[in-house]
Amino acid sequence: MESNIFQLQYAIDTFYFLICGALVMWMAAGFAMLESGLVRAKNTTEILTKNVALYAISCTMYMVCGYAIMYGGNIFLSGMGTVDSASILTDFAAREDGFEGGSIYSGASDFFFQVVFVATAMSIVSGAVAERMKLWAFLVFAVVMTGFIYPMEGAWTWGGASVFGMYTLGDLGFSDFAGSGIVHMAGAAAALAGVILLGARKGKYGPNGEIRAFPGANLPLATLGTFILWMGWFGFNGGSVLKLGDINSAHAVAMVFLNTNAAAAGGGIAALITARLMFGKADLTMLLNGALAGLVTITAEPSTPSALTATIFGALGGVLVVFSIVTLDKLRLDDPVGAISVHGVCGILGLLLVPVTNGDASFSGQIIGALTIFIWVFVASLIVWGILKAVMGLRVTEEEEYEGVDLSECGMEAYPEFVSSK
Repeated sequence: MESNIFQLQYAIDTFYFLICGALVMWMAAGFAMLESGLVRAKNTTEILTKNVALYAISCTMYMVCGYAIMYGGNIFLSGMGTVDSASILTDFAAREDGFEGGSIYSGASDFFFQVVFVATAMSIVSGAVAERMKLWAFLVFAVVMTGFIYPMEGAWTWGGASVFGMYTLGDLGFSDFAGSGIVHMAGAAAALAGVILLGARKGKYGPNGEIRAFPGANLPLATLGTFILWMGWFGFNGGSVLKLGDINSAHAVAMVFLNTNAAAAGGGIAALITARLMFGKADLTMLLNGALAGLVTITAEPSTPSALTATIFGALGGVLVVFSIVTLDKLRLDDPVGAISVHGVCGILGLLLVPVTNGDASFSGQIIGALTIFIWVFVASLIVWGILKAVMGLRVTEEEEYEGVDLSECGMEAYPEFVSSK
């Protein structure tokens, strides 16, 4: 009987991991659609190429070395083709809490769930540096980001390793349930370093401080991308419960889904109202980014708030992202899709809100954790971007930028039947 219960839990928890991982993988399509909708038509093919290529690179680099850095063990060399069921059953039988204890699942499912998170972090970078970065410089950076930079900070957080042998973030009261800081802020920090070295798109800012809008080519596509991300986020946060097979875990999953949805809704409403008050019109792009801001904000702790609290947290993210996007433009930090504001600024907000509902986390621990992640990723990325700039250059020529990077980097247009928008 005990063996049957163990096999049932193993099957349920493994299957849940895989389904949630597939939902997170689908977020890659969301990022591709969102970004291709918010850039100009002449840069669509290149942004799509980046999104597919970065996903493939992320999966490969995390398999080769990233997972080993973050958690130990090398799936690339050892493989996960066999299961020592007798050993796992012995461990299960020795537990006092039995079926209601921690999750038991295939190591392969854990790798799959982790690798799609790496790709999400890298996807954040692609939108922020869009329309003027060389494709191959970006892809080389993706190799380092997914194979080393992200796994290192992942080891210090979810991996439980000490930070350069000095302190352990968990012991300081740091908590990040599904990655507001570990995934989203990290991606934004890497993007910020790239944007600083890359510079703004030609003509984005005038000599007298004017800010010129560069409207996206396909807002229906951007809207579709947002809904895909919204749906994928249920796997992102829900899968981070790590277990489904008993009553308490199943309820925790349901609460995480509920709070994730509530925060997205709150963020979208708050951003829409904020944009109306600031600009006098309903701004679709702010609405989309507001929903995503709510999702990023709740990701740090979606299991302990009530649905109302989650809605309020999401709304705070929705308001903050509008002001952040405007502020970054005033600072002449050109982010075509608002990725730094959505994932970075709201990622920090999410971390700081964790202790409000989770008594196991401390504000000091959250601040130290946020600083650790940001400083490491930003400085390491700045170094890598700087090397790439010196060796191969980061930016296309002015002529190539004017004509669109679709032609210069990919040799084809996404909408050949139409005249490219200049």
